[in-house]
Formats: sequence, structure tokens, C-alpha cells
Amino acid sequence: MTIAATAAITACSKGGSQLGSGIDLANLDTTYSPGADFYMFATGGWQKNNPLTAEYSRFGSFEVLSENCNKQLREIIDSVAALNNEEGSIEQKIADFYNAAMDSVSLNGDEAAYALQAFLACDGYGSSDEITKEWLANEWPRLNRQGVAGLFSIYIGADEKDAQNNIISIIQGGMTLRQKEYYLDTDEETTRVREAYKGYIESLAQHMGFAEIDALQIMTDVMRIETRIAKVSRSMTELRNPETNYNKMTYAELKAMAPAIEWDAIFKNYFISDVNAIKDVIVGQPEVIAEVNKILQQETPQALQNYYLWHAMDMAAAYVDDQARQLSFNFWGKSLSGTPEDRPRWKRAVASVEDALGEALGQLYVARFFPPEAKERMQKLIANLQVALGERIDVQDWMSDETKKVAHEKLDAFYVKVGYPDKWTDFSTLKIGKVYLTNVLNCNEWSLKDAVAKHFNKPVDHDEWFMNPQTVNAYYNPTTNEICFPAGILQPPFFDMNADDAFNYGAIGVVIGHEMTHGFDDQGAKYDKNGNLNQWWKQEDTDRFNERIQVMRTFHDNIEVLPGLHANGSFTLGENMADHGGLMVAFQAFKNATEKSPLSAIDGFTPEQRFFLAYANVWGQNIRDEEIRRRVKSDPHQLGKWRVNGQLPHIDAWYDAFGITDNDPMFIPKEERVTIW
Repeated sequence: MTIAATAAITACSKGGSQLGSGIDLANLDTTYSPGADFYMFATGGWQKNNPLTAEYSRFGSFEVLSENCNKQLREIIDSVAALNNEEGSIEQKIADFYNAAMDSVSLNGDEAAYALQAFLACDGYGSSDEITKEWLANEWPRLNRQGVAGLFSIYIGADEKDAQNNIISIIQGGMTLRQKEYYLDTDEETTRVREAYKGYIESLAQHMGFAEIDALQIMTDVMRIETRIAKVSRSMTELRNPETNYNKMTYAELKAMAPAIEWDAIFKNYFISDVNAIKDVIVGQPEVIAEVNKILQQETPQALQNYYLWHAMDMAAAYVDDQARQLSFNFWGKSLSGTPEDRPRWKRAVASVEDALGEALGQLYVARFFPPEAKERMQKLIANLQVALGERIDVQDWMSDETKKVAHEKLDAFYVKVGYPDKWTDFSTLKIGKVYLTNVLNCNEWSLKDAVAKHFNKPVDHDEWFMNPQTVNAYYNPTTNEICFPAGILQPPFFDMNADDAFNYGAIGVVIGHEMTHGFDDQGAKYDKNGNLNQWWKQEDTDRFNERIQVMRTFHDNIEVLPGLHANGSFTLGENMADHGGLMVAFQAFKNATEKSPLSAIDGFTPEQRFFLAYANVWGQNIRDEEIRRRVKSDPHQLGKWRVNGQLPHIDAWYDAFGITDNDPMFIPKEERVTIW
């Protein structure tokens, strides 16, 4: 799970107080009192000094660091693009991919138009049922192999009840808007988005060569089919329950459950040549697959072709001519997130290289920007946090001694990844040419083939990474019981080699603690030390735990993020718990690290105050109302403001650090605070 975004060694402080505070006083707004609105007190100056620019729907510390990483990546790409690279080398692939994305003349020229025409392959569109059926039999499998989404999704990953081995999983998908609420809710804002989506379908289809009447029919078919899927799909909150989304069956049972779906053909298309080797599968949401089975039986061939063509057009829009890109941005950027302007071409090109060749680019990134001493210091800091989490486990009165023992075993079994992988993906068989769309399609198909070769009927590779080294984020993965901190996030304002422990424990320390406590949140607690979905807590411990997390759920349900719009305390529960745990564990580790060599006050703030200021500054941001509404539907993380003001009132040490009393608006009586860690 990501954060988007988890022994008394001073891992980040040589000499303790000799290092700087890490706190930029310009970030503060002291017209606010800490007890009235700590978020504005700590970040109001930052918000004033970093107004939203036209290319952002949200701009915060993550985006600041991402901007810095983008500049670093562009520097790398420009340097390799200027060389006479050996054919087939990583440098050649990165340079050619980037140059194709940047070549606006070619993107708006005949070659790109021919590539799009060949991609859609619909010259005989609408002429007869026979030609449509031939397209569905031949062209749709190719499109699906090249990365176009279909009626559901398939991936190969760890079997959650046999976590050492991989298995095929089939899960709900098929909705371009991803969340079912966009198709079903009738409030004014959701209706506005839905109408904008309809207009986007028609305008892009016409731009890509379909007649107005055909574009209207494409929109009608897409909305009907996607709404059918939405009606039976599970909500984002329901998808958080691992037990109800684990439905294991034999391959024969899958075929019997949904006979209209040509499973053998699908898996052969996915580079599994011997379908007899498929023994068992996981079906995440059987009711969705049952509806897909009906759709394939009940919808006309033309309607199915229209549905698939739309998914292809939407995917291709970012990689062809500028007008198609603008139509795509008008919906995904402006209508959905409220962003006035698209990113400049070079940023889009860098992001595209990352999507396609992320680990290859990561090799060059860490060689230039991530020194070995940074990795070593982070590893020590993580070890300190593990000790502190163990101490927090020991003092919990809701956890029995038996469960504490098993919890320590799980904590000791954490697999820690820092900076970059020990082994890199081999891209030698991937071909990159001069046409942007063709390169994207080649990368998609190559990645699918590579993933199947690595994972199908193979044991789980614990050394595989699920993020690129340059990614500004972190994660905990329950099936491998691993915590991962890529090199990209190990920079200010998260990690500062020149700042003392008060800053680093408050910033990256809380991130580390956040990811660690994901292993013990309402989902992580259901996975044992080996990554198996297995209830290892005693039932009475689970009952007491559930009572306490209800306080967290109710508190966040009551937060009004916009007039009439409340946060979803159930959907954000896991991330809110991890924020709480991260604060508790990191503060304990901070006190351990400075016990023998206490830090001094700097700039009028005690070390404890600077710990909480560092935490708050991680979440400073400006955000548009449209983006708030989108994230409430789609993001399991709370908004930045409430990761501060919704968390700190439940932390006793914050009250002590800033002298918060019952006269302060943020004060919560002690008996009403969350008490988990």
C-alpha cells in the first residue's frame, strides 16, 4: 500500500544539534495558533508561496519533489540522447522513446496517422456483421495484448492464501471512469462529470475518423455496457476486504461459471500457450464476471466492437496528434480534476518514458543521484523504527501476550527494500523505434509477455520491486510482508542528510512507521508473517481492535471536506490508521534516538515541536475543489489537510509539545481519542 501517496541510534544526525533544523520558517503562518488550525500554522506560508499553477489540480510536497525528479530525469535523458548510443542499449531505447514523444512534427504528421489507423484496424467498420465478427476475433485480441483494457482485468500475482506461489487473478474492470459511482450517482457534480464523459467519447471518436452518427452510437453503447458493469461492481470500500475478494476455483469451474467468455483463447493471447497448465484461478468479484458473461451473450457484435474501439481510442489519445491529446486532457484534466492547462510536452514525455521504461531509467537515476551513504543511513533509520514499533506492540493493552508474540515475529520478518533493486529487468529483447504510439504498444505487449514468463506457475520473487527507484512514494505489500522506500522519496522535505533527528523522524520517520503499521492495520493484520491471508490474531484481540478503529472511522466520516461533502472514514480507514501508527512509532523512535544526547531548541521551536512541524510540512498542499471531489471517490488516503488536523488531535505528545488545552478548537478529550498504537 502506498502513501501518496508507513535502538537508540541517531541515524540521521551526526553530532545531533550540530545539524540544521530542516524547518523553513517561511512555510509557517503564525497568524494561526497551533491549537486552532495546526495545518495552516505549519503550512500556511508554504501554501501562499506555492500557488496552484495552471497545470496542477493539486500541488504539494509530493509534487515539489516530483518536479525535482522530473528535472533530474530530463537531465539524464538529454545527456543520453546527445550520445551516439549503441543499438539495443538501454540508453538507445530511452533516447529514442523520448525523442519520438517530443517530435511534434511527426506526431501531427502522416506517419502517426497511419500508425493510429493500423492500431484501430477498422477500415470495414459497420459494413457487415461478418466483418465485425472478424474484427472481434482477430483485432481485439491484438489490441488487448497491446494494453487496451477490456471488460475485466487479469493479472498474475501472489496467491493470498499460498503467498509463496503466483496464481492468475481475474478482477473487475471495464469502466473507463474506474469508480462505479460515476455511472450511478445522481448528484449535480457527478452528473456533470458523466455528461462531460459522454461528450468526450463523441468528440474523440469523430476526431479519429468516425462519422457523427457512428460516434453517437459508440457513446451510447459504451455508456450502456459500462453502466451494466458498474451496477454489479463492488465499491472501493468493498474492495478493501481481502476475504470477500478471494474466490479460488479450478480453471474448469471458471469455464463453467462463464461459458460465453472464451477463456482458452484469452490466455493463449496472453502468451500462455499451454492452457492445460492452468489449474486454479482467483476470481475477485464473481458477480462482475457473471455480468460480463451476459454482456457477451446479449450485446450485438457492433456494440462490443464499439466498446473495445472506445477503450483503444482513449488509450491512444495521449500518443498521437495534439488535438487528440487536447480532447483527452479536456476531460481527464479539466472536467474531472479542474486542471486548466496540460503539462508541457517534455514533462509528458518524461512520464511516458517512466511508464514504459521505468526501471531502465531508474538504473541511470540511482547511479547519478542516489549515493550509497544515503541508502545506508536509511537502513539504519528503518532499523530504529522497527525497534520502536516492537516497543509500541509491547505496551498495548488491547493485544494479548500470545498475539504480541506473533506480531513480533511478523515485525522481525519484514523484508526491507531501500533505494533500488539488487537486480534489474533485462530489456534487451524490447524494440524501440521512431513512432511514439508504436513504441508504447510494443512496450505494453513486451511487458505482458515478460510478466507472464516471470510469474506464470512460478514462485513469488521476493526481490521484485513494485515501484521504480525514482518514484516519489513508498509501499507495504502484505503478501511478501515487505516495506519499500524508493530513492525518489529519500530527499527533502522527506529526508534531509543535513537536518537533525527531530526533522527526519518527523518526516521520513513517519513515512517508514506508516508503511510498517500497514502490516497491522485492518487489512494487514489479516496476513501472517509469511504473507498468507490467515487470521493470526486471537478473536478477542480483533474485537478490541475493531472497537478502537471505529473511533477513527467515525471521526473521519464527520469531516466535511467541502460544503455537503464528507470524507469516507471506511474507505480511508487503513491509510488513516497507518498515519496514526506512523506518528506514534516515529515519535517513540525519535525519543529513543535522542535520549542520551537531547537536541536543543532551534529558531524558537523545541525538538518535539519540530518533529510535528516536519510531519505537517510533508502534507502542505493547494488543491482544487474538483480534485477534492475526485479523490474522495477514488483515493484511500485522506486529503493533506486532514492527514494533519485529523491525526494530531489523537496524539498525546502533540498536546504536550504545543501546550494544547481544552480551550483550543482542535482539542479532543483524551477518552475520545484514537488509542491503537
